[in-house]
Amino acid sequence: MYIDRLDGRIDLEFYERKAAEWRTERRRLLQSIEEHQNANESYLHDGIQLLELARRAHLLFQEQPGREKRRLLDFVVSNCTWKNGSLVATYRQPFDLLSESVAKDRDLVGVGTSKEERCLGWLPGQGSNLRHPD
Repeated sequence: MYIDRLDGRIDLEFYERKAAEWRTERRRLLQSIEEHQNANESYLHDGIQLLELARRAHLLFQEQPGREKRRLLDFVVSNCTWKNGSLVATYRQPFDLLSESVAKDRDLVGVGTSKEERCLGWLPGQGSNLRHPD
């Protein structure tokens, strides 16, 4: 557009109007990028805290009185049923994803998959590269 202005193909008023529009759009996009970067950091922090809580959940559960155990179970599971002599829990999000991932990891351990390969399954877009035993 600058070349068109210099060559006289567009007038000064059009050039200034478009340049102002593009500067405004550029500021909006930069602000949006910054908001997304901040959100990504927040999700990462929250995810780390969630995994830390999940890692310590068993110990924390044992230490709590009955009322707190009930609150924790209500937070983690949405429904439990008794099926074929076993308790079957339906996990709330994101605990359902954690449960599925741990089960897949156990299956991969059973077929001799290396720790490095199993860790790739926890990365976005990487898990599909691993073959899950059927």
